[in-house]
Amino acid sequence: MLGVKKRLDALHKDGGCIRVGLIGAGQMGRGLIAQIAGMRGMRVVAAADLFPENARQAFRRADVPEAAMKETNDPDKADNWIAGGRAVVTTDAVMVPRLDNVDVIVDATGIPDIGAQMACEAIQHGKHIVMLNVEADVTVGPLLKRLADEAGVVYTGSAGDEPGAIMELYEFADTLGFDVIALGKGKNNPLNLQANPDTARAEALQKGSSPKMLASFQDGTKTMVEMTAVANATGFVPDVPGMHGRKARLEELPRLFSLQEQGGILQRTKVVDYIDGVAPGVFVVITSTMQEVHDTMKYLKMGSGPHYLLYRPYHLTSLETPLSVARAYLMKEATIAPEYGMVAETVAVAKKALAAGEALDGIGGFTAYGRIVTAADKQAMNALPIGLIGPHIRLKRPVALGEVITYDDVEFTESTLIGRLREQMDREAARLAVR
Repeated sequence: MLGVKKRLDALHKDGGCIRVGLIGAGQMGRGLIAQIAGMRGMRVVAAADLFPENARQAFRRADVPEAAMKETNDPDKADNWIAGGRAVVTTDAVMVPRLDNVDVIVDATGIPDIGAQMACEAIQHGKHIVMLNVEADVTVGPLLKRLADEAGVVYTGSAGDEPGAIMELYEFADTLGFDVIALGKGKNNPLNLQANPDTARAEALQKGSSPKMLASFQDGTKTMVEMTAVANATGFVPDVPGMHGRKARLEELPRLFSLQEQGGILQRTKVVDYIDGVAPGVFVVITSTMQEVHDTMKYLKMGSGPHYLLYRPYHLTSLETPLSVARAYLMKEATIAPEYGMVAETVAVAKKALAAGEALDGIGGFTAYGRIVTAADKQAMNALPIGLIGPHIRLKRPVALGEVITYDDVEFTESTLIGRLREQMDREAARLAVR
């Protein structure tokens, strides 16, 4: 990201530092702490996790001495220790955004309700918030962005996450005046709509990851959620519910992402989609109305046209998150945010035949997977957003395998913060679409 290093170096030279508070010290959080440890002008000063040893281990892996870590849930002690150059470990996530000596919050929990809570706390206490929590963003992101704008802080998704990587390619192409046809990503594993923690357990253990998290990748929910975030940031929409998700090679994408009358698969342009066969990586399919541009693209060996592929073959997940931290703090800019409000939604679909009285579990569980649809389709179906599901929701009537779960199908047995935020966002829908 041009200019960031110079700004961080200047901040460091002047004795300054962006003080980062991390929520969630799992795989993503560990990577973030380690990456920032090698940077100038930025430091992780506090890390919260339900299991404090996770945070301690993350700091150890980043070569933070044991003597430089202090564990506390007392905000006064935490602020004093940070001021003295120590790293704070805590089990009290809510404390971190409230600390005076923290500038930017990163939520790396992946749990929608916690992500929404951390964003609200950060905004309320004047902190920028970087969301490594796309699940929360696609559920209540437009409202959180509006609240952040009003508070004068930045609400942003993360560089390195696939939506952020796609957004960087999109802005490059859009700024240059190319016509953007499609935005997409590769899917890392075959789609298995019935994947659950049991079926994913062996592979998850082998990879050192959570079975539930891996199941959310395998059943497609993560892909649907990520492309929903891209849709709401750009105004692009899925061409069909669930997207096409074709298997293809890179060289096939320019032709594949053409209108049907041109030999492609699309009913419209400006779509989000995914491809089985090009992972890892993200892509943008572009064209131009200028013959000279086509001539130059052919000269540059970008293909025969009329569509061309821009492809980034990697995304470094939380290792790139520091760029979003820096961009928010130094430039007051988001990497990716739901500028268009909700143009797409990821809705809950029954992963098995569900009986009346049965409780829904969470994302990557046994009961539901996510499917991207347009916001208009979501409204017409009265569909339940995937980010709201949890054991506090019970079915009032049976739902067949593969059916969309609707608000009419369920009852809420208790209130959650993300549920209340969603109700508020739905009431304010018109003002949240800012473009």
